Amino acid sequence: MATTLYYANILTPLEHIYPGTVVVSDDGKITYVGTMEDAPQAEGLRINLQGLTLVPGFIDIHVHGGYGVTFGGTNDAAEELKAYSDWVVRTGVSGYLCSLAAKDAESLAALVAQYVEVMKDGVPGAEPLGIHLEGPFMSKEKKGAFNPDWLRLPSLDEAKAVLKAGQGWIRQMTLAPELPDADKVASYFRQAGVVVALGHTNTDYAIASAALKGSYTHVTHTFNAQSGFHHRKPGVFGAIMSSDLVTAELIADAIHAHPAAMKILIRCLRTDRIALITDAMAGAGLQDGVYDLVGQTVTVKDGHATLADGTIAGSTATLNQCVRNIHQLVGVPLPDAVKMASLIPARAMGFASRLGSIRPGKDASLTAIDDDAKVFLTLVRGKVAYNNL
Repeated sequence: MATTLYYANILTPLEHIYPGTVVVSDDGKITYVGTMEDAPQAEGLRINLQGLTLVPGFIDIHVHGGYGVTFGGTNDAAEELKAYSDWVVRTGVSGYLCSLAAKDAESLAALVAQYVEVMKDGVPGAEPLGIHLEGPFMSKEKKGAFNPDWLRLPSLDEAKAVLKAGQGWIRQMTLAPELPDADKVASYFRQAGVVVALGHTNTDYAIASAALKGSYTHVTHTFNAQSGFHHRKPGVFGAIMSSDLVTAELIADAIHAHPAAMKILIRCLRTDRIALITDAMAGAGLQDGVYDLVGQTVTVKDGHATLADGTIAGSTATLNQCVRNIHQLVGVPLPDAVKMASLIPARAMGFASRLGSIRPGKDASLTAIDDDAKVFLTLVRGKVAYNNL
């Protein structure tokens, strides 16, 4: 039986339709997007979305967990993914990459293999779309919240082992280009179809620029854990701003970056090349407290997650909050803010053929929000995963 979503303000996000209707087939595909008056009559579930905006399901391509879950925090990947997927649909997320890290090469390969087996079977709720390896080949000078003992020099042998364990589920790899053999490892991941992201790097403008013209097509949490800008030493940030094709992540929680800095990034790269992420940790969605993140103890106070020395340690943001912030604090039009949380991450990670926009033939992974980006409904591949109407 079909599902019909009607009387909605639809942001595809490249087109605005109101009052609009979306019809979903019983196999979870979108069969119609358009005006209510032209919509076909279909038997099945009908959902009235009057007063709400229907948008593509949000896609978080950089997240370590949330609602008490830390990816890789226990020996039970199935329980972690089920618990997280069940919660995160409440924030409008229909798909995500698990950001994983481990203390050594053997542990990382084993962790990846464990997650892959669960992802193959799938879980209820938001869809795990694959794995993001944040490290271990990153600069200790720009380690952020990572335990420095978990970081090591690039190794082709380790790259081969983890890719074998990943069985094609590793979608993104964060790497510092200044490290020995980083170019060889980056090229190897790129040839394997993995998106290589420049991040946790203290390199200079020249090396960063060369990387972004080579195997690196993406940037991990712009502004954070990378060398900054000076008019005589443009650094990594300068290389990003002057790049022509790179896609850049942005944590729009107003903690990791000031709204003015976010506006500068948008003016340089435009909204077509910026992917909103949360970089969230276990404290997201919960009250203040003490949590674990990539081998470190993190304290959350007033929503700020930090190590004992004050270093920012991930975020407690949700992706719908980031959409609201980029719209209300930075002034980005809502269709563009939605695009930055759906179509752009889908394009960057190679999912745009089925996700990221509301078009016939694509998966019906959708969410309904109000003007403050509060989530009322989330569909994942045509199934209602969250309903607060």
